[in-house]
Amino acid sequence: MNKEIRTAIYAKLRELDPSPDTELHYDSPFELLIAVILSAQATDISVNKATDMLYPVANTPEKIFELGVSGLKPYIRTIGLFNSKAGNIIKTCRILIDEHGSKVPQSREELEKLPGVGRKTANVVLNTAFGEPTIAVDTHIFRVSNRTGIARGKTPLEVEKRLVRLTPDEFRKNAHHWLILHGRYICKARKPLCGACPIVESCEYRRKQFS
Repeated sequence: MNKEIRTAIYAKLRELDPSPDTELHYDSPFELLIAVILSAQATDISVNKATDMLYPVANTPEKIFELGVSGLKPYIRTIGLFNSKAGNIIKTCRILIDEHGSKVPQSREELEKLPGVGRKTANVVLNTAFGEPTIAVDTHIFRVSNRTGIARGKTPLEVEKRLVRLTPDEFRKNAHHWLILHGRYICKARKPLCGACPIVESCEYRRKQFS
């Protein structure tokens, strides 16, 4: 795929959604961090249901730490892997309190030191909370990037590096949101909705489905 086609794809996605954002509910970088930790192998809908109950009660490192693992679990038990996530969140809150003045760090290195935070989670926080032009590659973005030809790769890290390198500067800040939403609602895993796809003419997918 050449730069002209790639630019046309992003331009169309921007035209349809000029100011994309995550579908996770949050009002602060800390709330976003916790929501993204919870979202691993879980849907945004399930996470929002949990945090809509949790955040009115505890939405700071101190308040969630005070809940403890046993106090946090009832709020998140409907989410997959809630036992390990509860432990990681409490440990993360302790580190934020002790080492970062209860603030979410704005560097990838410091974010990835937090329990339950990997490269993808760090990228989401850096992009969504702090406006950095990072691109987090989840299953949706990995699929869309490879299918369309925007940035092909065999691993999420390979796709991420190609996306960062090949995405024009004007689109890089919002590329993560456009691609994840496109994968979630149009370019679905089992049956992509090619007939409703706004970028179908630019897409290089060889097995397009129109019925």
